[in-house]
Formats: sequence, structure tokens, C-alpha cells
Amino acid sequence: MISVGITGGIGSGKTMVSYILKAMGYPIYNADLEARLIIDTNPEVIEQIKLLFGNDIYVGGKLDRAKVSSLVFNDNSLLQSLNSIVHPAVAQHFNIWKKRHNNVKLTFKEAAIIFESGAYKQVDAVVAVVAPQELRINRVCQRDGVTPEQVLQRMANQLSDEELVAKSDFVLINDSIRLLLPQVTELISKVLKDNN
Repeated sequence: MISVGITGGIGSGKTMVSYILKAMGYPIYNADLEARLIIDTNPEVIEQIKLLFGNDIYVGGKLDRAKVSSLVFNDNSLLQSLNSIVHPAVAQHFNIWKKRHNNVKLTFKEAAIIFESGAYKQVDAVVAVVAPQELRINRVCQRDGVTPEQVLQRMANQLSDEELVAKSDFVLINDSIRLLLPQVTELISKVLKDNN
């Protein structure tokens, strides 16, 4: 089985690429969604997060994400501690997921921070989805109801498109000019050919 990571900055369109691949019948592991579930349901992870932030960090059985964000925003060591709890749990969960899909020739893992989390080590190739900054800002403002300044703040905490492209094996351009579907089809052909 071949596993391909899909990454890209906020508003780049990596989720759109995942939708296309899913519609084509390929299994998709969404690391961000799975991380949220693990944080709210895995007893070991919950216990470690409570030790890090205190018992009141969970409200009604769910992590108080707004509170966590405010606490880790200016405290990199606290963020690293949180990541050292969550990333290994997601990696372990992904390995189990891959075993369940070992009869499939090609699977995909969507992960915003695939390089920063070390998740790129679990896949055979990585594709970066990139888009012009202005377009990304507009997409996120419309999607999340936030200001351009808030989007730029989030972007500042992510790898730049240039860094992603340099680290990735493939690139998809989601600029609302070039069609995504032909690029995705070509990506699949290349991946399958390269891994035969």
C-alpha cells in the first residue's frame, strides 16, 4: 500500500483535494479531525492534557480549545508539551488505520502540519497544495468569519508555501485558474508509476 500525505497552509485547499480523492474512492485520513477526536476521547491523552493544563481544561467532556489556544499562543514550550502528547497518539492511530486499509493500493493522509509533526515519516510521498496568499486569506475570512489580520496571524505560525514546496514530492496549484481535478488525476498516475 502506498500512503501519500496532503499538506498545505490554511486556505490552500487541501481539504478540497481530499474531497476529490474521496469522491474517486480513495481512503482519506484527516489528521486534524482525528486529533480532535483523540483529544476528546482517548483516556490516556485526556489524563496527560489534564496534568499539563489542569482538570478544568475539559468542559462537558470536551477540551476547552479557546482556553488552550490562549495558553499556548505565547508559550512555545507549553505548545511543544501539548504536541508531544497529541502527535504520537495521532501517529499510532494512523498506523492502526493503515492496517485496516492494507488491501487498498493507495491511501491519503491530510495533515496541515505534516512536516512539523514528523507525520511525513509515515507516508511514502507528500503533496503540497498551494495558492496565492490573497486568495487564501479571502477563503479563510469567508469560511471562518475572521479578519484578514487573524488569518495572517495563523499563517505566520505555518510553513510558507516555498518551504512546503521545497520539502514536498508533488505540488498542486489551487489558484482558481487551473483546474484541480486534472492535477489530482496526474498526481495519482505519477504516484502509482513511481511506486511500481
